[in-house]
Amino acid sequence: MPQNGTDVRVSARWRIFAVILVADVLDLLSTTVTNIAAPSVVRDLHAPPSLTPWLGSTYALALGSILVIGGRIGDRYGQRRAFLTGTAGFAVASLLCALAWSPESIIGARLAQGVFGALLIPQGFGILLRVFPREELGRVFGLFAPLMAVGSISGPVVAGLVIQANPFGLGWRGIFAGNVLLGLAVLLAGAKELPPDRERRAVVIDPLAAVLLMLGVLGVLGGLVQSGDGGWSPATLLAVAAGAACLALLAVHQVRGGNPLLEPSLLRNRGFVAGVLVGALFFAAVSGLLYVSSLYLQDGQRLEPLTTAGTMAPLSVGIIVASFSARGLITRLGRRLVAIGLGLTGAGVLCYLAVVAAPGLSTWALTAPLFVCGLGMGCCFGSIFAVALGDVGVDESGSAGGALNAVQQLANAFGAAGVSTVFLTVSTGHDARSGALLTLCGVLGVIVLCALCLPLLPRAAAAGHH
Repeated sequence: MPQNGTDVRVSARWRIFAVILVADVLDLLSTTVTNIAAPSVVRDLHAPPSLTPWLGSTYALALGSILVIGGRIGDRYGQRRAFLTGTAGFAVASLLCALAWSPESIIGARLAQGVFGALLIPQGFGILLRVFPREELGRVFGLFAPLMAVGSISGPVVAGLVIQANPFGLGWRGIFAGNVLLGLAVLLAGAKELPPDRERRAVVIDPLAAVLLMLGVLGVLGGLVQSGDGGWSPATLLAVAAGAACLALLAVHQVRGGNPLLEPSLLRNRGFVAGVLVGALFFAAVSGLLYVSSLYLQDGQRLEPLTTAGTMAPLSVGIIVASFSARGLITRLGRRLVAIGLGLTGAGVLCYLAVVAAPGLSTWALTAPLFVCGLGMGCCFGSIFAVALGDVGVDESGSAGGALNAVQQLANAFGAAGVSTVFLTVSTGHDARSGALLTLCGVLGVIVLCALCLPLLPRAAAAGHH
């Protein structure tokens, strides 16, 4: 295999970088737009409130469950082929979202988006590793977090603008129609720019493990979401039990099988396991915070989608500021940067809680707490998993990286589902303010738990070659 980047021109490398970046932004938009669009979707489809957590969770569920096997499909059959197939499928699934006629149809389309996203997303970094010289990789990957942070602010704002403008009478459907156009642009550019494939037929794919993982998480998550709508019925209990059984079978299969999704040595690495735990808790908490903020502002304060997006925009601005400022500090500060991020996030949530608890304050008083929350998130997003990889060997880094990405997606799913379910349950029995207060207390508690686990993490972040 030739050395990285030696057979690709400099101009072509950066065009490939742009294609990969836009594809990742497409995934990010699909994750964030439902924070704003969910109430409009529920009203338009005459759906029960329980549809709200499913809109975001189904996408993250499918993506997180299949992400690891999606990367192996690219290794075996070619990353270019997998990338283009995933992009095409993602565009078709987005079209189905735009055409949804019932709650069941949009949930199925969101699941399809997640499946094809799991085929698309893992190929990007692998392609960049092939086309860029090793000495440029630090610059390349260092650009991703700030640029993705810039993309994060556009999702809710664009969703609010589209719903408010209502182009061609599409309303929220225009958001997914835009995904179709963006997906087609990525498909055409990728077909032109991406390098030829290098297949590795020796790579072994274990679909049973992925199926057990998805069914297990779907059962547990489904029971959690449905319990918020109708209480703990026999059906919800059965779903949780079936999901737990699938996860138990997965654990047995991974121990006995010859091709585990995760290297067994990683489970003996205390720093990595602690990093996974802290990362899962943190991403679940912030995902829930985003969802409950949108629900509280739209359902509780009766704000329009665009006004809601504007109120929440300081959070994304804080992420951008911190991401650009902190990206050079990860190696120097290590887990101290994670501590700073957790402290800022906790302080922001505490101030947010005080504003909601105080009667008569304008919702615009939330902009400062949300900005502080964004600063904390921006510090943590790039540093938690970099620190988790601090004691991981080079031979384990591929398996560890795939596992961390999957954990992040699944944590997003569980956080959005759990927090929004609690919010909707309490709001139905009392009011939106009570729901927001309880869920914010829960988010703050999770942030404190993350801080208590910090001493278990490696002191330093992973070296650049990871």
